[in-house]
Amino acid sequence: MGGNTREAGRSTASRVLSLFAAFSSVCPVLGLTELARASGLPMATAHRLAGELVAWGALERREDGRYQIGLRLWHTGALAPVHRDLRSVALPYMGDLYEATHENVEIGVRDGSQVLCVEKMSGRHSIANATVVGGWLPAHATAMGKVILAFAGPDMVADVLANGLDRFTPHTITYPETLSHTLRQVRENHIAFSLEEMTIGVAAVAAPVFGPDGDLVAAMGVVVRATANVRALTAAVRTAAHGVTRQLSSAPLPPGENMS
Repeated sequence: MGGNTREAGRSTASRVLSLFAAFSSVCPVLGLTELARASGLPMATAHRLAGELVAWGALERREDGRYQIGLRLWHTGALAPVHRDLRSVALPYMGDLYEATHENVEIGVRDGSQVLCVEKMSGRHSIANATVVGGWLPAHATAMGKVILAFAGPDMVADVLANGLDRFTPHTITYPETLSHTLRQVRENHIAFSLEEMTIGVAAVAAPVFGPDGDLVAAMGVVVRATANVRALTAAVRTAAHGVTRQLSSAPLPPGENMS
């Protein structure tokens, strides 16, 4: 059989998307060999498509020959409503929360069975943590993730359980029954905690952000050192998240939409 069997049946769009999917917060820069391997494309195809994407601005080729995501793709992604609208509404409240705590302040949304961080604020004295803007976090081991799991519906919980509750530290929840009990508490109290469940030495508290229809839009949280009194931050986090909810609910509807 002629040709490459990995190429059979794949559209050009599928091949291009596989190149983008090769990049992550863990691997933001890739050489051509790594790009071809991660995307499942032959070297020649990866080289040709990467060249076209560089010419368009979706990828950038560094002086060392490796590739990274280009600014044009970043600008395009910034047009997504979850980034443009949620971020613009949330930033003032995140700023207030940061001024009150001087700790990491984050906001995340559901992305499949994970949490995507769409914005983060931190200072020189904030503890370093695993969250990066545009990066993903496991739902069961983070405060924002527990909030999103609690209000996103049973389909996400099923997906998370099907993927397995990975253990990141000795404190990570790995039993479905324990997770279910925790999520019931989050729904009742509108607050979630992560106490060294993702990273030793790091704790977090998060609260839900709802849209005009009452559905969950995002989770806002603060990440601190595990030695801090994380429960004392509950009121401040709830207040900030409620402020975003109130602002989203009072925002005018886009043209062409109505309340019917």
